[in-house]
Amino acid sequence: QVQLVESGGGLVQAGGSLRLSCAVSGRILSSSSMGWFRQAPGKDREFVAGIRWRGGSAYYADFVKGRFTISKDDAKNTFYLQMNSLEPEDTAVYYCSKTANWGSRSPGDFNSWGQGTQVTVSS
Repeated sequence: QVQLVESGGGLVQAGGSLRLSCAVSGRILSSSSMGWFRQAPGKDREFVAGIRWRGGSAYYADFVKGRFTISKDDAKNTFYLQMNSLEPEDTAVYYCSKTANWGSRSPGDFNSWGQGTQVTVSS
């Protein structure tokens, strides 16, 4: 069974940076992709970024605008979300997950969700 555990959230001022981590345990199919989502209070969960588990190709939500970078460390079985130039609108609980559907942005295509990590950006 695959388990995903997020870490790295916190409180940061607008313009600051955070790096989120998602530690992966269990067997991951080489064809899988991993993703980051976020959910703000009262809003739907939305896609942020995705990456192929093997190969590392990435794709992003439009609102990222070059501020966020998804990456992975095969040796550590961990993938990351580097977030720069954070804005108050980025405040949300961030979740990591996996999918068999490369390129998907739909939460319904993802499974094995982590517990989430809170990111709060103050103005």
